[in-house]
Amino acid sequence: MKASLKGRYANEKNTAGATLVVNAGDVKLRASVSDATFVDGPSLNGLTLAVEKPGFFIVDYDVPKKDFRFQFMNTVRVAEMPLELTYSHSRGDNRTAVEGAFMFDSANTVSANYVLGTRNCKLKYSYVHGGDTTFEQCYDWGKMAWDFAISRRVYDDVFKATYQTSNSDLALEWSRNSKFNGTFKISAYMNLAEESKNPKIIAESSWDLEI
Repeated sequence: MKASLKGRYANEKNTAGATLVVNAGDVKLRASVSDATFVDGPSLNGLTLAVEKPGFFIVDYDVPKKDFRFQFMNTVRVAEMPLELTYSHSRGDNRTAVEGAFMFDSANTVSANYVLGTRNCKLKYSYVHGGDTTFEQCYDWGKMAWDFAISRRVYDDVFKATYQTSNSDLALEWSRNSKFNGTFKISAYMNLAEESKNPKIIAESSWDLEI
């Protein structure tokens, strides 16, 4: 049995949450709560239950909204190269999305995401240089615009910069994943088109515990 504690600290609001995972053979049972579950006394607000078989399916149930979300995954081989396929459907907002990622080799990956019945379609190319630096470029047909990202791993640290041309948003991230000190991420967001470029700072941290 595993437990995970998460905290999120932002300029305007701080939040917290916890997740409990129980292994039942090759299936995982998961229960997640947020601070909304306890802020006004114990309640069902923020409670989510899930059943997951890694690499095959995930079924989420939002208890207060009585809403299901289904996700199915599969990997097939095309010309001896893996093609990862994902299908997801949210019953509440009747939203269905399909996604595919084709890995030509360990350095080059092309992926696509499409929400059925909309213009929300994205095509992304990812290139890994030297095993520790990743370049990504994504075209969003819905916004008719490009997004760019670059990230670099230095030991346990990952530094990432993302730029969205549709709204001139720039994001800088620093994250670390440690077996002993947990995981944290510090992000700064700013809009380069605004006169006042005051960044929005968000810090996130999580700790995994064996029970």
